[in-house]
Amino acid sequence: MKKSLPSAAASGLALALSAAAVQAAELTVLAGGSMTASLKELGPQFERATGHKLTIHFAGTPELIKQASSGAPFDCGVVPVPVVKSAETATKFAAGEPVAIARVGYGVAVKSGAPKPDISTPDKFKEAMLKAQSITLYPASAAGAYVMKTFEKLGIADAMKAKLKAQAAPGGIAPAVARGEAEYGVFLTNVLIAPGVEPIGPFPGALQSELVFVGAVAAASKNAAAAKAFLDYLKTPEAVAVFKAKGVTPG
Repeated sequence: MKKSLPSAAASGLALALSAAAVQAAELTVLAGGSMTASLKELGPQFERATGHKLTIHFAGTPELIKQASSGAPFDCGVVPVPVVKSAETATKFAAGEPVAIARVGYGVAVKSGAPKPDISTPDKFKEAMLKAQSITLYPASAAGAYVMKTFEKLGIADAMKAKLKAQAAPGGIAPAVARGEAEYGVFLTNVLIAPGVEPIGPFPGALQSELVFVGAVAAASKNAAAAKAFLDYLKTPEAVAVFKAKGVTPG
C-alpha cells in the first residue's frame, strides 16, 4: 500500500524526534562545497527538530582530505566518495560502507540572455569550448578535476587552461558568469542554478558522469549517535524534497 504524504512526513518527524532523544550535541561536519545550498537549508531544520547544533565546514576534495586526516576533531562528513576512500583518511571514518546521500551531473551555463551553443554531442561540446572566450569553474575539487579530465579526453586541455578563470569556491561560478566575467560556467549542474545564468545543457553522451556524495561518521567522534542522526535526517522525505529543489538527485 502506497504511503500517504502525511504519513511520510510523520516518519521524518519521528526520526527527528528520535534524534532529539540523544543528548544535545555540537557537531562538526565536513561537507563538499557543492552541497552548500542544500545543507545551509537542511542544517537549521535538523537543529530545530533535534536541539543539536551544527558547524559545517565546506571545502573542495583536496582540502576535505587534508582536514579529515589532520587530526582535528570532526563528527561526520557529507563528502565526495574520494574523500572517504582516500588512503590518507582510511582510518578517520568509522568502519562500514558510507551512506549514499546525493549525486549530481555536469553541465554548462551561460549569462541570462546570451547565445547558447549546441553541446548535444561530444564533438559539438568540444567545438563550443574551443570557441569560448573564457570559462569558469572550481578547480580545487573532485568536480573541477573531472571537468579538466574531460578536456584532456577531448584533447583540448591546454587550450582550456588559457581560458580558465578559476574560482575559490563553487559559489563563485554562477555570479562570475552572471557578471560577464566568464562566458561559460562548466561544473556540477546544481551549482549552475542561480540568478542571472541559464543552463545550456548537460555534458553529452559518454562525457557525462555524476559526482556522488556520501555520509560517514568519524571514527573518533564523541557524538557518534548524534552524527548518525544527522546523516539519517538527510534521507528523510523532507531532506529529499530540499535536495530536489536545489537541483540535486537524492541517494
